[in-house]
Order: sequence, then C-alpha cells, then structure tokens
Amino acid sequence: MTIFTKATARLAVVAAAASVALGLFSTGAAHADTFIPLPGGEITETLPDGTSVTIRLRDESVNISPSMGATPLHRNVWASGRAEVQVHGAHKGVKLYPGYVVGCQVDISGGNANGGANGAVNSQGKGSGGVTSGGNLTLGPGQASTFWLLDVEGPDAYGERGSVPAIKFRGQEGSVTWADSTLGLAGCAGYAQARAFVAVEVSTEFGRSELRLWGQPFSLG
Repeated sequence: MTIFTKATARLAVVAAAASVALGLFSTGAAHADTFIPLPGGEITETLPDGTSVTIRLRDESVNISPSMGATPLHRNVWASGRAEVQVHGAHKGVKLYPGYVVGCQVDISGGNANGGANGAVNSQGKGSGGVTSGGNLTLGPGQASTFWLLDVEGPDAYGERGSVPAIKFRGQEGSVTWADSTLGLAGCAGYAQARAFVAVEVSTEFGRSELRLWGQPFSLG
C-alpha cells in the first residue's frame, strides 16, 4: 500500500532508477550499543516537463541498543539523518515524505505502518521539519512495514482535519532533520533489516510526479 497515486510509465522507470541499493551492512546481534554511520545518497532526475529535482539523504546513522524487552524478539534502534530536496524550475508544490522500511526475514522494499513525530511547515517558501521521537512496530517472519517519520496536522483533500506523513512547501527547497528517532521492533524471531527512504511528490502544471531515494539497508540483528 502506498500513499501516492501511480505516476506515468516513464516516472515508474525514474523511481526505479532513483533507488540506491548499496548492499547490506550486517552488524549481528546487538548486545551493547552499536553505532553505524551510513553513506546516505543523492540523485538528480529530470521530470517529463524538463523540471529537475535533486534528492539527498545526509548525515545518516543508526545506534542499535539492547531493547527494553531484553529478549531476542525485541530490537531497538535510534536513527538520525537529514532529507533534502531541491526543485530546479517552476512548480505548484512539493511534498517530502521521509521514513524507514523495516522487514523481518524478508527482502525489504516497502510496506505501511503508523507512527512518527511532528514536523513544522513553512508553505510560503522553504519547508523544514524536525523529528526527535519515534514509534514501535510488531512484525512476524516475512512481513515488512513502513515507519513514517512525520505526522503533520492539516486539512485533507476534503477540507477535514487530518494529518499526513510529509511536509509541504512551495519554494525551491525543503528539508527534514531527525535525531535519535526510535525504531522499536517486536515479534521478529529471525533476522531483521531496515533502510531509510526519501519520497518526493512534485506538482507542476503538467501533472504530479513521484520520486524516491533509498538509503543503504542495515541489520537490526
């Protein structure tokens, strides 16, 4: 399940090309805090109307610590990073969705879950957000879910009060920074993995386009 509507065939190819698959960084079981710096990534893609979009994942790291559950079924990670997007050209608005995909004994490539923290929005120019908390997931073998970092209040498409896991901006650039955002995983008896992503939706006079940058997968033990 995805919160995006499907884009054109060309954009599907662009999204596939935007994936940065850098391989698995395995840490083994974490019996003490284990700090892992991650490389992040950067892509620049040109939309069908000629608009250029740059997405970056910077300052990414995770700190794997023993869970409060103190059992093999519990994992706990503190994640930090910064998502940035720049739009080189005219547009009608940009949405920036940062998050993580978490998987239990499965090839992690997507999913959905609730959870997150609050971000701030300046819709008149630059967009920015900050995250300092997190959430918990419960997964069994063969399951994968998305952990959204943001939960920003605002009207939905019908004008009703709601929330979206994104910041919105109308300027040329926006960013979200998170520090020690907790990813708690319960119920997974086997190996578990996670990876960050930065999803971007750009609206222009020609339509709506979607891009996604993937970070490097890392082991939760």
